[in-house]
Formats: sequence, C-alpha cells, structure tokens
Amino acid sequence: MDLLIPSTGLLFWMALTFLVVLFILWKFGFPVITEMVAERKTFIDDSLRKAHEANERLANLQKEGESILQEAREKQTQILKEAAETREAIVEKAREKAREEGARLINDAKAEIEQEKKAAIADIRKQVAELSVEIAEKVLRQNLKDDKAQMDLIDRMLNDVSSTNK
Repeated sequence: MDLLIPSTGLLFWMALTFLVVLFILWKFGFPVITEMVAERKTFIDDSLRKAHEANERLANLQKEGESILQEAREKQTQILKEAAETREAIVEKAREKAREEGARLINDAKAEIEQEKKAAIADIRKQVAELSVEIAEKVLRQNLKDDKAQMDLIDRMLNDVSSTNK
C-alpha cells in the first residue's frame, strides 16, 4: 500500500522540494523565459513589420516599373512617329528633286531642240542662198538672149532642186 499512498514525511519533503524548485524557477527561471519570449515576440513583430515594408516597397517598385514601361512605350511611339515624319519628308524631298530634275531635263531638251531647229533653218537658208547663187551663176554663164529661154532655165533648175530635196 505504500506505493499508492505515500507517507506524510515523504509528502512533506516532496512539497518542500516542489516549493523550493518553484521559488527558484519563479525567482530565476521565469524572468529569463518571459524575457526570451518577449524578445522572440519583438523579433517576430519586427520581422512582420519589415516584411510589410518589403511588400510595400515591392508594390512601389512594380508601380515604378509600370510607369517606366508606359514611359518607354510613349517614347517608342514618339520615336516611331518622328521616324515616319522624317521618312515622309525625305520621300517628298526626293519627289520634289525628281520633279525639278525632270523639269530641268525637259527645258534642256527644249533648248537643244530649239538650237537644232535654228541650226536647221540656218542650214536651209544657206542651201537656198547657195542654190540661188548657183542658179544666178548658171544663168549668167549662158548667154541667154530672150526672156523665154531664161524662164525655161529657171523652171528646169527649180525642178532639179525639188527632185533633189525629195
């Protein structure tokens, strides 16, 4: 029965030992444990605060990234627009230069044609003058006695000239 019901002396010493251990824990153990728990709580609170700040920073960085991307897209659009305008200006300038060159070539061709026309007219005049001189020379060489013979000679020469030019 001693196993189930302890003796009073044993109970007294067990209670006294329990109270001494409780006092020692109360005096030296619990303050250390509560201080460690408080430090751990502070560490966890700081970690949560830092995690919250990190999440806010990440959100701000994402917003900044979005704004930077939007700005980059706007700059890209602007650059493409400027490139298109520059291309159009270059194309228009090339067209204008081609028009000017075409007009210059046409004017040059007209001037050349006019010069050739003048040269041809001068050549024709020269040939007419030469023919006139030849006719006069042939008329003078022959001793024509009457007007009818002179007119026959002039008609023959004109017929020769007409048939030669054809």
